[in-house]
Amino acid sequence: MSGFKNFILRGNLIEIATGLIMALAFASVVTTFTEWLTGLIPGTDDFFSGGVGSFGAFLNALVAFLVIGAVVYFFIVMPYTKAKDRFFPAEEAGTPADVALLEEIRDLLRTRGGAV
Repeated sequence: MSGFKNFILRGNLIEIATGLIMALAFASVVTTFTEWLTGLIPGTDDFFSGGVGSFGAFLNALVAFLVIGAVVYFFIVMPYTKAKDRFFPAEEAGTPADVALLEEIRDLLRTRGGAV
């Protein structure tokens, strides 16, 4: 079971799934907005059954996007972040080994009189 926990919490599975859900919801908003705008152009009744009536479909898609965003945030992102912080606490911030080595080389060059 710990392997599954590591797979879920360490990988980018949740981030990718969340991004996909939000992208699909936003695609619906863009599609209905485009249909509404295209329906307003005179002589384009052949393209969509748009027009003023499709503005309601756009508003519906926009509200659905906001609701989906709230559900994803409060029921997926927040619990995931709390679980990730609980099971995999952040490492202490410090100087990485390569940066520390470069700083040591810089300091040695300064003590030898080299211009840095």
